[in-house]
Amino acid sequence: MQESHRDDSLCGQVPGQRPSEEDIASLAEFFRLIGADTRLKILLALDASELCAGDLADSLGMTPSAVSNQLKALKQARLITVRREGKMLYYRLADCHPREIIHLAMMHLKEED
Repeated sequence: MQESHRDDSLCGQVPGQRPSEEDIASLAEFFRLIGADTRLKILLALDASELCAGDLADSLGMTPSAVSNQLKALKQARLITVRREGKMLYYRLADCHPREIIHLAMMHLKEED
């Protein structure tokens, strides 16, 4: 029998009820969305500061058009928000959730067996 490495003192309580099929499908879509390299890079860049599409494109070595397509998907998923200043649009994380999810994933990846 394999020994469990689970330490319940480190984790929040897991709800006893299994999510609905609709919730599972939504979660799968959410993780698919943030799992794309480009969108993850955008989220990480926006974690550091609010940026316009042009600055994001420059920092990621992409075209503004390609970045704009990814920004649209992230905005539709409510992961980022946009602020208009004159003709410029500035993007930022919508709230702390994307940062926390990415941080928890990085902590998990860096754990030693």
